[in-house]
This record gives sequence, structure tokens and C-alpha cells, in this order.
Amino acid sequence: MSFDAKPFLKNLTLKPGVYRMYDTEGILLYVGKAKNLKNRVSSYFSASGLTTKTMALVSRIASIEITITGSETEALLLEQNLIKQNKPPYNILLKDDKSYPYIYRSSHEYPLLAYARGKKFKTGHYFGPFPSSSAVRESLNLLQRVFRLRNCEDSYFNNRSRPCLQHQIGRCSAPCVDMISKEEYASDMLHAEMFLQGKSLDLINDLNQTMESLSEQLKFEQAARVRDQIQHLRKVQESQSIDAQQGNVDIIAIYQSKGICAVHVASVRHGRMLGSRSYYPKFHMDESPEQALAAFVSQFYLVLSREIPDEVITSHEPEGRMVIQAALREQKGKQVKLSHSVRSERLRWLQLAITNAEEAVRLKQQDRLHIMAQYQDLKTVLQLEEIPTRMECFDISHSHGEATVASCVVFNQDGPLKSDYRKFNIEGEIAGDDYGAMHQALSRRFKKLTEDKKPDLLLIDGGKGQLNIANEVLTELGIHDIPVLGVSKGVTRKAGMEILLFRGRSFNLDNSSPALHLIQQIRDESHRFAITGHRARRAKARGRSILEGITGIGPKRRKELIRFFGDAGQVKAANVEEIAKVPGISRQLAQEIYDALHQ
Repeated sequence: MSFDAKPFLKNLTLKPGVYRMYDTEGILLYVGKAKNLKNRVSSYFSASGLTTKTMALVSRIASIEITITGSETEALLLEQNLIKQNKPPYNILLKDDKSYPYIYRSSHEYPLLAYARGKKFKTGHYFGPFPSSSAVRESLNLLQRVFRLRNCEDSYFNNRSRPCLQHQIGRCSAPCVDMISKEEYASDMLHAEMFLQGKSLDLINDLNQTMESLSEQLKFEQAARVRDQIQHLRKVQESQSIDAQQGNVDIIAIYQSKGICAVHVASVRHGRMLGSRSYYPKFHMDESPEQALAAFVSQFYLVLSREIPDEVITSHEPEGRMVIQAALREQKGKQVKLSHSVRSERLRWLQLAITNAEEAVRLKQQDRLHIMAQYQDLKTVLQLEEIPTRMECFDISHSHGEATVASCVVFNQDGPLKSDYRKFNIEGEIAGDDYGAMHQALSRRFKKLTEDKKPDLLLIDGGKGQLNIANEVLTELGIHDIPVLGVSKGVTRKAGMEILLFRGRSFNLDNSSPALHLIQQIRDESHRFAITGHRARRAKARGRSILEGITGIGPKRRKELIRFFGDAGQVKAANVEEIAKVPGISRQLAQEIYDALHQ
């Protein structure tokens, strides 16, 4: 059976990561990395422009798995590990599996800082690996300019009697002719090493001050050059959490949502992430994450006899953790650590596993068979004559009446139909009047209704008031054949406790109902789309930075972010670890900033 790419690609994430292509027998055909998974994987299924080898690969694809990473750098390193471990046939044909560049520091009394690739023959210290040779070379040039470190070989260094051209242009402190003491040179080298290890922000702070000073003097061209230097330094300093050279760990994260449970398992050996996989265990859905994890971990290692690592990190504390830990120790014959509260690199591994578990659930929710089961259950629950082929949901968003925006999201039997989404900027209504806003949005949507865009079911996020407004608008426009479903949050306002209002009756659905999961998904998407539109309109009206309005970010922290990155666009392009390096920004706050900018 050929791979049905259309529904898979439609719901694929835009985040960086690694994709793996398998044939019908589960054999790995190809491993690739992408800065944008959706764009990269989609290119394999384009109608034209494919090579013969690529078309041969695509013809054999039966399934595709993805692993989200924190950055393109991490995706590149994970891709290399998977290629070396599995040697997929199409990687041998289509990809140059070359080694990665390092920065080498020699063991000389006046150490050399230089570019290196391949096996580590020379004595000294190696920093890396780094994803790009151009980034290493540019950054070495910058480090040599800033710290004036030598870049000549020992044979040249030992035979100098006077300073070379590098010293004359300010790129070397001339240790070859004793123009700098060993202690001063060692201090400069130490600062460079600390920066490469991510242990110091002094250099960036100095460059930021220089950039601000040049800007105040209206020397914008020079300031731009300093800004570029800062960006080069950050590129080299980017965290290498996929290749930390320590740890023999499995990371297990669980995520449950709307009737689907996914457990993502990532394997790290000697600090190198070897791969990951998502599992979809069948639970009754009334188990807590702690109970579900306990069952999964026990079966995964004790029943399936998987290799037991030195440490297992979980997203929640499994129920009966000490008992499971003792059983793993007995099975392995040595101590096994079972932990869920971790820091530093292990926290990054865990967060990536959680992200991948959430993405696995999202993709599963968009699976065609799963969606059809939800639609069939919705037909039964609402006693409809036919399964809906098009549904629309409306929601209102504002801040105390300011910048009111109504959203209209559309779902068909393939899932979200984003090309038909609409936003309505509400004008002329009393501030905070949700009923008036809903009336205006519905009137604007349905006054020019066409048969091909006519919904089979209209959902309204709200209670009886909003439902009555919807029925009133449809009656005014002479539309009598569109059923309207009201989705009220209920007294507790908790997911699963929604009150549904339909054709004069009020009722709840069981928390395990596929129909309820579909209704929740549409309602949540409408809510997200409305909030996004409202925030964009509010920011535009106030002429504000995208950093304004983020909880916990006041003028001082906003200034620090701009100083560190150069502009708000660079903040948005940064990952969580880079944002957390800004003075005054904790890792938790960095995650909140990242989430707010990428919502």
C-alpha cells in the first residue's frame, strides 16, 4: 500500500527535527534533518523536480516518523548519529556522511586556536562538534580579532624574529616575539575557552555596549558590523545537548489528550542521542499519568526485555517508583536510577521528549481513521441524518473590550481546513459586548453564504446567550437548515465537563467520547485563532513590540533581551536555551517567552 502523504503533510509541524522513512517491512530507508520539517518532507512529494533516485525512494515509503529537536543544530547531530548507527541505503546514495568540524586548542605554551575536522590525532583540547564549517571559520576569525590569539603553525611561530602582518592589523598579540606575557596570553585564551563552553557572557555584554555607543553616535554601519559579530558568537556558542558526551539514559515522556495517549522514548548512550520512538499504549484513559507511566515502564523493560540504561528519566513520577527501580536493578544486576526531577542537559532531553509526545498525539488526532471515528460518533450523539462534511466554529476574544476579534475556524473530514479560516475585526459595538460581537461576526459570515461553503454544523463557543444570537442571525438571513451547537464550559470550566446545547436540550458527554474530543479540538482551535488575532490587532493598534504583553516581561527585561539579541526578531528566532542566557531571564521564564512568541 502506497504512503498517503497528503493528510500526513497537512498536519506536520513547522519545527526543526529529524525524519525517518520506512518501507512496508519496517526497514529504515532514509534519515534526514530539517530546519522546517513540514517544508522539507513536503519537497519529496512535489509533482516535479525530483531526481530519479528520490522518486525511487518515495515509491518505497510506507511510513514516516519524526523527532522534534530544539534547533537545527541538534537535528543535524542526531541525523549523523542515526546514519552512522543504521546506515540507511538511500543515505549512502544521496548524502555525503562526512565528519563534523571542531575548534582545536593546541597544548603549546602559547596555544593555537584553529579549525579541525576528522579524527583527533593531535594532543590538546577540541571544542564541538559544530554544525557548519563556515560558522567555525567565521567565529575563529572573530575570536582572533577580539582576543588577538595566534593562528600560525608551531614551525612558523618558532622561527619569528619580528611581528608578522597579523600583529600589525591588530589580529595577534605577537607572543612569538614576547610582546605579551605568558600570563596575559593564557588569560585571553581562558576567556575564549569560557566563551566556547558557554560559561561567560562578558564578551557579548561588551560588544552590546559598543553597539549601543556606535548607534548613539549615528555610526550605524559600524554598529551593524558589531551586531553581526554578536550573532556569529552566539552561533558558535549554541548548546550541543544532543552530543553532550556523557550519560547512558532513556527519557520517557507521556502525554494524554482527547482520547489518545502517546509515550515517547528517547535513547541517549554516552551522551549521544541514538534515536527515539513514539508508542500508543491502550489505556482506559481514567489512569493518571503516574499510573500509566508505571505500567509502561514495567512492561517496556521487564516484559519486552529492552536494554536497561543506567538512568531512566520520566516526565512524571511513576506510581510505585521505588518498587520499579528495585525491579530494574535486579534485572540489570546493578543500580538503576529512576528520576523525574532533573536539571541542566537532562532537563533539555526531557523537554524534547515531552514535545515529541505532544506532537505524536497531535498527529494521531489528525489520522484519517481516527477522525472518521470521531465524526461517526458525533453523528450518533447529535442524531444527525448524515455525517457532517464541513463544520465551523466561532469565538470572541478581547481584553476588557479592547481590539475585539471574532474567529471562524473550519473543519472537514480531513481535519482543520485552514485555508477557509477567517478573522473578523469587530467595530461599532459596545466594548465588551460579546453578544453584539458575535451577532456582527455571524452576520458578516453568512450574509453572502454560498452552497459550496455552507457548513453542515455550526458550533458556538458559549452558553445559551451566544446560542440564541446565532439562531437569531440565521433566522434574520432566512437560513433554516444549519443546526447550531452551543459549547459551554460548564460550572467547573474544566475540560471534559462541557455542557452541550443542541436543539432545545442540554447534556454532557462522557470524557472518553470521541465526539466530545472532536468538539473540544474544534473549540480549542477557534479559541487559539481568536486570541492570536486579538493580540496581533492590539499590538498593531498600540505600535508595540512583540515582546510587550508577555507575562513577566517588563521594560527592564525587554531592554536586556534587545541588548542581548539586537532586535525583537532575533529573540523570536532564538531557542529556549539561548533566551535563558540573557541576564535576569530564568529558564522557566525563557520557556514562557518562547511559547508566547510561537503561539
